[in-house]
Formats: sequence, C-alpha cells, structure tokens
Amino acid sequence: MSNQQYRTIRQVFSALATEDGAGVSLKRALGQTDGQRMDPYLMMDVFFSDDPQDYIAGFPDHPHRGFETITYMLEGNMLHEDHVGHRGELKTGGIQWMTAGRGIIHSEMPQQIDGEMRGFQIWLNLPRSEKMKAPSYQNFDAEQLPNISLLEQGQIILIAGSLTLDGDTYTSPVQAQATQPLIADIRLEAHGEVHIPISTGLNALLYLFEGEIEVGGHTLQFDQTAILSDGDMVHLKAGILGGRVMLLAGKPLNEPIVQYGPFVMNSVEEIQQAIDDYNSGKFIS
Repeated sequence: MSNQQYRTIRQVFSALATEDGAGVSLKRALGQTDGQRMDPYLMMDVFFSDDPQDYIAGFPDHPHRGFETITYMLEGNMLHEDHVGHRGELKTGGIQWMTAGRGIIHSEMPQQIDGEMRGFQIWLNLPRSEKMKAPSYQNFDAEQLPNISLLEQGQIILIAGSLTLDGDTYTSPVQAQATQPLIADIRLEAHGEVHIPISTGLNALLYLFEGEIEVGGHTLQFDQTAILSDGDMVHLKAGILGGRVMLLAGKPLNEPIVQYGPFVMNSVEEIQQAIDDYNSGKFIS
C-alpha cells in the first residue's frame, strides 16, 4: 500500500438542525451554505428520530428540476408517488433514486404512525446536458444492494457505483455516467479498519453518524462531515465503540450552480423558466 496516495481531511463542519417538507425535523449534513457543498453533490439531509412528531407530516407534493435525489432508509417506511405515475414503498435498507430532469412533482409520506425513522436524502447534481431530460424513478430493496463483509472488521452497503476490495469488484444497480457517484454506508466494529479505493479526481466526503472513526490522524466526531483531499485511497479506523460513516464520492461537473428551492440550474434565466413552467402547469402537461 506504500504507493497509494491517501486522502486526508481538508474541511470539517457539523450538521445543522433544520426543518423541511411539512415540518419534518432533520439535520443538514451537506449544503447548509454554498461553501458547504461538494461538487457534484448539492445537499445531504439526515432524519433520525423515534418521535412521530418529527416526521409524521412528511413531504407532500412538491416540484424538482435539474438534479437527482437519492433516499436511503436505515429504518422505517416511506411511500413515493409522483405525477408521472411512479409509485414505490421505501422500506428499511432500501433506496429510492429519482431523476427529476426537466420536472417532476412528487410526495414522500411516512407509512408508519410510530417507531423509528432513520435515513438520508442526498441531492446529486445533473450536468447541463442532462438537466432537461425526462424524469425517471428507480426503487431498490435492501437485498438488491451489495452487502460487503469485512469479516470481523465490519461491513459496507454499496448504494451507488462500484467498489473493488481485496481483488473482488462489487457493483450497485445504480450508476450515473456523468457524475460517477460512489455512495456507501460503512460500519466498522471496535478498532476495525478498512482501506477504501476512491479514484483520483473524484471529490469525496465522509459523514459520521455512529461512534468514532479516525481518518488520516484526525478523529471524526458524531454529526461531523469531512471533505477529503484528493488521492486514490482512504484509510478508516474505528474507535473503541466502533463507528459508521456515509461515504459520498463523485466526479465534479465544474459548472455554474444556481439554486432556487427545489430547482437547480446553471443560470438565473433557467431558474426563472423553471418557475414559469411550474406555475403554468408545464411540469404535468
């Protein structure tokens, strides 16, 4: 491993408590400000609660244009419905991948009235050339995602992209050519270690949501997001209680980003067009 260029932590910030939808309590781990983004990712929200008042209102009908959403459910049950006719239940361990493209109106509503709801929603940008493509939707249950055993060290659930470990290549059913996303849920046992290859040139971050994990001599604390330097490998080592992180990596688009709520385009004029199209009913025509 001596020839590897190991990534280190370049920037650290803490998740910010906020609300979205019809009053869902969550934490924003990425996208709190323009300076806390990581191309091609726009945002990552975290919802962790066993109090129904934090999530029961859900996310009624709302529009999107210009990017993709990835929802990963650790615990709980949500129902997705949209104006194109897609409908899918997102259950424990499953993911929903929605490409808003030129425009979609959808809802995400809890299918439980009590119990724990834990998960993530990630916004992944689309390149200029794909922002106005037809909307689409994919739903994958837990058993459809690669579950990679690290033996006594822990496990990795591969949400998007491909990952090669110890000579074996694992591939998620979700791929995106333009942004080359690599998204993984990495759980390490007490003092567990893993070396994760990440192609040079991809931006990458880690978000710690359980325990403690050391990266390049720096220990990440609960609810911290770490933007990583470039390199082709990251070494993770858990503390005495183990640790669990979300890994997000992707190819930067290096394009202008103009966001107005649920619309993400490349110019103010395109945002105005999105607003006009939505108000005039063109999203559903």
